[in-house]
Amino acid sequence: MKNYTVDEVLKVARRYKNSKRQYLLVNPLQGKHLPVSPTVALEMMKTLGQKVSADFFDSSLVIGFAETATAIGAVVASELSEETFYLQTTRENFSADNNFIEFFEEHSHAPEQKLFAEGFALRLEKTSAVIFVDDEFSTGKTLLNIVRSLKEKFPALAEKKIVAASIINRLSAENESKLRDENIFCKYLVKLSDADFNVSDTEIFAPKVLTPIKNLPENISFCKLNFSLNPRLGVSIKKYFKQCEENANVIKNLVEGENNSVLVMGTEECMLPAIITGKILEQCGFKTVTHSTTRSPIGISLEKNYPVREGYVVKSLYDSERTTYIYNLNYYDTVIIISDAEFQYKNSSITDLISAFSVHGFGKIIFAGR
Repeated sequence: MKNYTVDEVLKVARRYKNSKRQYLLVNPLQGKHLPVSPTVALEMMKTLGQKVSADFFDSSLVIGFAETATAIGAVVASELSEETFYLQTTRENFSADNNFIEFFEEHSHAPEQKLFAEGFALRLEKTSAVIFVDDEFSTGKTLLNIVRSLKEKFPALAEKKIVAASIINRLSAENESKLRDENIFCKYLVKLSDADFNVSDTEIFAPKVLTPIKNLPENISFCKLNFSLNPRLGVSIKKYFKQCEENANVIKNLVEGENNSVLVMGTEECMLPAIITGKILEQCGFKTVTHSTTRSPIGISLEKNYPVREGYVVKSLYDSERTTYIYNLNYYDTVIIISDAEFQYKNSSITDLISAFSVHGFGKIIFAGR
């Protein structure tokens, strides 16, 4: 099992206009804010899953936190039993919102989150432990918020072991004690001090707002994928991975050219399909990287060793009134956007994305969605 170091999994950026917490921990291997080899990203996520499985192999319920840990949570779940049920938190709206339990991620730019609760009692009966997965736990407040909300509605949770699984753990001894009082155990890849990071001297500027293109270029194509399984409502992890792989093979047939440079980009909470597709393309010999759009506004800086050196404001494919961001773009022969959003041809969110990729240029863009 690979051992990870702080330098491998941690870069510190400055949040843009967030008074709750100045800094943002950016994991360059995660496939979220920064481009990375999908194989490298999956290896890190699988390593965390193996650590969890070693002690909690008979667990069958995994919950991943949106938006940055949706893929990590799914990969951790895949390292447990094939019968494992995977559920991710969400900030999206649903017609069945009365079946969700709400909680708060207090330091976030978008603090309101929720978890689909229909059938949760039955899932609890079938598992020895509930695994909560995030990219990092700093204070444990978000985890305690959701655990306490769930215990109010599902008292049986108090009889189960609860696992806080993360790439990075920054919990102080006091906060770890608070988690133990709730029967919560920690598993992680890297342990850090709980000390805050001082980024106040880092000079930053805002991500750029671009002028949207007026006409779609000819080298744009669209393909439909199967997104019948929705991890926001819960999925069999075995079936979910199978669907991601089937979608990846559909896309693989659209990518041509030896040594083609490829970016596979996910959108917000939809990260795993892009990472799985990227891995399959990488196995076929394409020079592939992956990351995703995000709701996180990060300051841009050209200072030495600062991780986010370029950023663009783009409309969300899920809601054209919502602002999202893309960071550290480059030229790619092929750009593949994979999203479970129901986007439409020529809408303003799509032209925003194309405008961002047009800064460096591209060979062609494939939009793959519902």
